[in-house]
Amino acid sequence: MARTLIRGGLVVTAAEETHADVLVDGERIAALASPAAADAWLPGVDRVIDASGKYVIPGGVDVHTHMEMPFGGTVASDTFETGTRAAAFGGTTTIVDFAIQQVGGSLRAGLDAWHAKAQDNCAVDYAFHMILADINDATLDEMDLLVAEGVTSFKMFMAYPGVLYSDDGRILRAMQRAADNGALPMMHAENGIAIDVLIEQALAAGRTDPRVHGEVRKALLEAEATHRAIALARVAGSPLYVVHVSAAEAVAELTAARDLGLNVFGETCPQYLFLSTDDLARPDFEGAKYVCSTPLRPVEHQAALWRGLRGDDLSVVSTDHCPFCFAGQKDLGRGDFSKIPNGLPGVENRMDLLHQAVLDGHITRRRWIEIACATPARMFGLYPRKGTVAPGADADLVVYDPSAVQTVSAATHHMNVDYSAYEGRQLTGRADTVMSRGTVVVEAGKYTGRAGHGAFLRRATCQYLS
Repeated sequence: MARTLIRGGLVVTAAEETHADVLVDGERIAALASPAAADAWLPGVDRVIDASGKYVIPGGVDVHTHMEMPFGGTVASDTFETGTRAAAFGGTTTIVDFAIQQVGGSLRAGLDAWHAKAQDNCAVDYAFHMILADINDATLDEMDLLVAEGVTSFKMFMAYPGVLYSDDGRILRAMQRAADNGALPMMHAENGIAIDVLIEQALAAGRTDPRVHGEVRKALLEAEATHRAIALARVAGSPLYVVHVSAAEAVAELTAARDLGLNVFGETCPQYLFLSTDDLARPDFEGAKYVCSTPLRPVEHQAALWRGLRGDDLSVVSTDHCPFCFAGQKDLGRGDFSKIPNGLPGVENRMDLLHQAVLDGHITRRRWIEIACATPARMFGLYPRKGTVAPGADADLVVYDPSAVQTVSAATHHMNVDYSAYEGRQLTGRADTVMSRGTVVVEAGKYTGRAGHGAFLRRATCQYLS
């Protein structure tokens, strides 16, 4: 097996920063040592990578993506091949995507469908959550089987009545089963029943623009659903992971739960930290590019999100990457904002946006790695194989240039979508060399990986509960 030595970099993990050389043997990290001590390894090394003046960080772990997801009469534009290649360019080496149970179908059929989409197509390693769209006795029994196979988290929706929605009784039953089998329930927390009333009223009043999407999906309805999800988890005796938190009021609900010592965890996404309702209000239907759910909020909510990240009331930053092209997909909603496919592209941008947040003083360098690599790996049963730089871990490593300046643009990104949510934004910091299990998949802006390199990951249960 090939041996690679990464020399001269600052190794940054969630726990520490140290100048060390990193020895990779095959697919795993073999050792870390001071540069002087690492000289002894040189005779047996096949390749040396110079990381002088750069960071050596764990590959990013994005635990919320939707490749090839059907939604609103269309399908997300990134395949597992294009989406994982874009992830690699952005320094992310593991994704956890969502397999979807069809109403009336089994969990097994939904999971098998997603395995078929991903197998032999991924550039980096991948795992699955399971979306519960039809909770009944049979699917509750199937949850136990999937946990045994390493699919250990199950997402439910309080939103999208008639599509993915589950009522409180079904949610409670699934949470009770999770309390028994060790799974982590995940929740899209919005009061979809109330939101549908507001959508109907807005359209009846002739309010059809994309900005209205954010106006009807009110922050209080996110907060109410978050509060209700927490209460149901308490009754069931289960943990809870709330996805894509966007509103200050929802953060407050999570903070109150965590102050009680509950096993409640929150995730936010770069779009809520860097974008706002100002983007939804862009003229000439440009706001459609920014339609996602939960929606973008007024800019003043961002302070609460950053505060939640610093204080660990929000534990993870994922992307909710679900891209739809502006031409031919987003424009399905011209004249009716409710028909705009919900989702934004971002799997390629997350690590760089969060590094910019370090430079801007929102978070520390180690917190960057914690919320983007280590905590998501622990939360979903992948640590320490993923999310850290340590002997025995997979050699998912990024040589990161903290001084490289880039301008984000659809003209240069690698996601299969015709616009960038961050078009024209200048960022400082960029992945220079990206390794997935010891194989260099991106080097100096060039893709050197291949579809099929990425392997399916069987996950343990949430490591914050053991």
